[in-house]
Amino acid sequence: MEKPQGEFMSTNQQKNSATPEEIWKILREVSEGHKETDKLLKEISQEQKKTDQQIKETNQQMKKTDQKLEKMGGRFDDRWGLMVESLVEGKVVELLQSRGINVYETAVRMEGSYRDKEGEIQKREIDILAANGNEVVAVEVKSTLNPDHVRYFLNTLRNFKKYFHRYKTETVYGAVAYLRSDSEAPVFAEKHGLFVIRATGDSASITNKKDFKPKAFS
Repeated sequence: MEKPQGEFMSTNQQKNSATPEEIWKILREVSEGHKETDKLLKEISQEQKKTDQQIKETNQQMKKTDQKLEKMGGRFDDRWGLMVESLVEGKVVELLQSRGINVYETAVRMEGSYRDKEGEIQKREIDILAANGNEVVAVEVKSTLNPDHVRYFLNTLRNFKKYFHRYKTETVYGAVAYLRSDSEAPVFAEKHGLFVIRATGDSASITNKKDFKPKAFS
């Protein structure tokens, strides 16, 4: 005798249904899986925070190192500059006299200032001044000379008598002195009427052409 179709389907469904214990087991496993995932994500987050902190500390350390190197480089350049200044100051009278500028006295690191139209005090320092009462030569000294140094110095010379009132009746000339230079700087300086003095070993020399005529700055 055949069993009713409905009864057959009901029996089949019963065979395929999970028991409550099986369902709870699955739910517990899923829950445990979520906990493990959350734990793993938390550990990854903590590791990321540690990595970020290490990167931050490394960046801070690199910044401090860069600052120290920059300061050391500045001190190095300053020492070279002082050496060149001392060398040139000892030869500048002789060198300028050889080019017809009969100066006989020098001064180093001369400071001058004036008040501009806005009431601000503008200051300049000249590394070496050579004078004779009628003429004065301002010398800018650099361990490494580049065109920007020359441009800045030319601007100073154009306003020289504003900064240094005592020389307002004298003829003002300019010179740049250096140990090393960009290839264009000496040519650029001479083109704009400056004496060019190069320090070499324990001496110094003027490198301008023999027929060079210095520019007078009023």
